[in-house]
Amino acid sequence: MERYDYIFAGSGLAALMTAYKMLRSGRFGGDRILLIDPDRKSANDRTWCFWDKRTAAWDDVVGHEWEQAFFADDKAERTFALHPYRYRLIRSGRFYEKIKEEIRRHPNVSWLQDEVVSFADEGNNVRVITRSQEVVGHRLFNSLYSAPDDPRYPMLQQHFVGWFIKTPAAAFDPSTAGLMDFSVPQKGNTRFMYVLPFSSHEALVEYTLFSRDLLPKTEYEAAIRDYLSEKGIETYDIQEEEQGSIPMTTFPFWKRNTQNILHIGTAGGWTKASTGYTFRNTDKLSDRLVAFLSDDADFRRFHTAGRFLFYDALLLDVLWRSNQKGRSVFSALFRKGDPSLVFRFLDEETTLAQDLAIIWRCPKGPFLKALWHWMARHRYPI
Repeated sequence: MERYDYIFAGSGLAALMTAYKMLRSGRFGGDRILLIDPDRKSANDRTWCFWDKRTAAWDDVVGHEWEQAFFADDKAERTFALHPYRYRLIRSGRFYEKIKEEIRRHPNVSWLQDEVVSFADEGNNVRVITRSQEVVGHRLFNSLYSAPDDPRYPMLQQHFVGWFIKTPAAAFDPSTAGLMDFSVPQKGNTRFMYVLPFSSHEALVEYTLFSRDLLPKTEYEAAIRDYLSEKGIETYDIQEEEQGSIPMTTFPFWKRNTQNILHIGTAGGWTKASTGYTFRNTDKLSDRLVAFLSDDADFRRFHTAGRFLFYDALLLDVLWRSNQKGRSVFSALFRKGDPSLVFRFLDEETTLAQDLAIIWRCPKGPFLKALWHWMARHRYPI
């Protein structure tokens, strides 16, 4: 039976980013590493966006970036500079090829195109069963998502359908990313349009909801058509489509960790619960994970929680109980003030005083009710 030092069950963003950083660190050249996934990871099957400051990280796979953005609701629209941040986009195909190019340089790394059926921590090693075989390893990183079934932790979905469109006439401002346009009908939910222009003729236009339930695909598509029509864009070609759903929850996935099995990515709670953003969090947490790894590292000690999880829990409680209030919450954050402070807050890099300044902008009543629910039921760990 094949034996490995590190096994990755699933090769999504978190697994590939962690493996890449392990290889680049130079510390794992003597370790056998195995990635297991039924997909060869070659297609543009998803798009990741994130904001960062002026660093060189991932520059070679960034497909586009914007230095200003706009936010809109039913009352007003605001365009603002993102400085010192940039809003950046990565198509998965380029990212996958970068990681696989690095893997090809390391003969100690193997890729098994197979599906993981089960895995278990047996104390001295972990056992992984796939459709075709069994493998044994010292440590396992699992990124295969398993939805929690615990009523103490409300779960919303960030769900969307997006069209990459091309227009015969100039229709977009390529210098400005439309992060949230809440001018669309809310219909009792938190709904917005997300518009990323690549040129005056090309853009990704995405209809996004933060809500409990997904919609029929035709409803997303009708909303995109209506939005484009309202903007005077009647003629366009759909070059590509994307569709997805990202869980938004403060469920403590890390409690599933064992001494030798670590849940990573969305399966480990690495997705930012209040926004659904994944790339930036994964970048930071994979750095910390590679630094954490050693022969005697107990994976149960990897997770650290703090006040930002508490903030996320309160927001999710508000949106769970009164989903239509999302527009007023996000409008309060972005309508006025310094947007770079909001980005630092969402990156969990603000001081407590800055946290309070941002929270004070939000509608007080819904959050006080959410706080009462938390205090009364002790629903969320901090």
